[in-house]
Amino acid sequence: MNQGARILHLRGAAGMAAIYRKISWRLLPLLMLCYIVAYLDRVNVGYIKLQMGASLDFSEQVYLSGALAFFAGYCLCGVPANLLLEKIGARKMLLRLMLCWGAVAAAGAFVREPVEFYVLRFLLGVLEAGFFPGVILYLTWWYPSARRARAFAIFASAALMAGLVAGPLCGASLESLHDAGVFDGWQWVLIAQGLPAVLLGVIAWCYLDDKPDDARWLSTFEQQMVAQDLERDEEALHGPAAGNEEEHAPSPLATVWSLLREPAISLLALSNLLLLGASCALVFWSPALMQRWGAGSHMQLGLLTAIPNLAGIAGMILIGYDSDRRRERRGHFFACMVLAAGGLGLAIAADNGLAWSLAGLTLATLGVAAAAPLLVTILTGMLERRRAASGIALVGSIGLLGGACGPALSERLLHWSGSAGMLAALIVLYLAAGAILLWALRLAPRRGGPDAGHGQTDKIARS
Repeated sequence: MNQGARILHLRGAAGMAAIYRKISWRLLPLLMLCYIVAYLDRVNVGYIKLQMGASLDFSEQVYLSGALAFFAGYCLCGVPANLLLEKIGARKMLLRLMLCWGAVAAAGAFVREPVEFYVLRFLLGVLEAGFFPGVILYLTWWYPSARRARAFAIFASAALMAGLVAGPLCGASLESLHDAGVFDGWQWVLIAQGLPAVLLGVIAWCYLDDKPDDARWLSTFEQQMVAQDLERDEEALHGPAAGNEEEHAPSPLATVWSLLREPAISLLALSNLLLLGASCALVFWSPALMQRWGAGSHMQLGLLTAIPNLAGIAGMILIGYDSDRRRERRGHFFACMVLAAGGLGLAIAADNGLAWSLAGLTLATLGVAAAAPLLVTILTGMLERRRAASGIALVGSIGLLGGACGPALSERLLHWSGSAGMLAALIVLYLAAGAILLWALRLAPRRGGPDAGHGQTDKIARS
């Protein structure tokens, strides 16, 4: 490439980067705020259950059954919700989901019997099932595969941000609003954290656009550039689109069945199951582990718990950025799994010493947090446009089964073998998740040649 052509190429690359920065600033902050609210509505019961249980005489088993009801609704409805979002668009779907889940979350303040609690938690799972996979699908309509890891990581970091504020926010609300007016503190928490979802649903309807072609805040030239970029990316990954695809498209059930029979997708779902199962167990037991390692007061425990989450946020964004810059996924994901396993190994070797154990937990959290967006990025690169909605939701729902079972199974391990044995089991799960993903990529069909485009599967996933 001569000097003049190189200058033109760099100018073009800088121009596209500026367009995608504009898109990111428009879409991601609002979507992250919605995710923070969704996360709070999902986990706030864990912070209010003592006061709620004292008021309603609910046992620990009631909360466990409520958690299972939530996971059941989430796993059952992820695929249908994503297919509906693909059909009617993100704006309409987010409006409906957030209006309904905000109302359901706030209605939890008025439960009196366990069965009412189970029904509301199931409905909350049904309604939130379409949010995360729906946003991932939505972002694939705006970003080509070579730019997705960073966008996915920034969006997913909202869950860790919510984890940072959930405890202090719920605790402050319980103390300041206890016996305020006609409601107890736990009721105020559910109402105050449920209603923002309703407001954000309306804002999303007014503020977001379904596709780049609908975005009036992009110039006609910018819309054309993004459309061409996405089309080139799709052709590089999966070849030219066949004519009349919609007329010959299989049914949703046939699509799901074809995905389950595809070895690469099934293995990717298994990797996600192991990753989420181990990660949910680690998040669930982190406060208890830090108390065993020597954390004293609740204030100290809260501050120490924030350190791994902050590292996770930074790791997600920086590793996602580096993965996009290098156009490589496989090595980054496996390195994250090795980092997670090494961090937990350091925690075991520290033999309950607080400083080194916390350092190990921080490294593990960094690796785990950064790995999840990379797995989703790899998945979206494997899926043709017509199967993206089903595939994203299916792999996510299977992964969530691990999240449902991880804390309970880890409790058994903790009882049988102590914290070192439980952490050793998590190390095995993380390394297995990394190995299975490598296996999945070896079995994935190779599409396009080595120069098929900047977003093609070989360069991004297998380099």
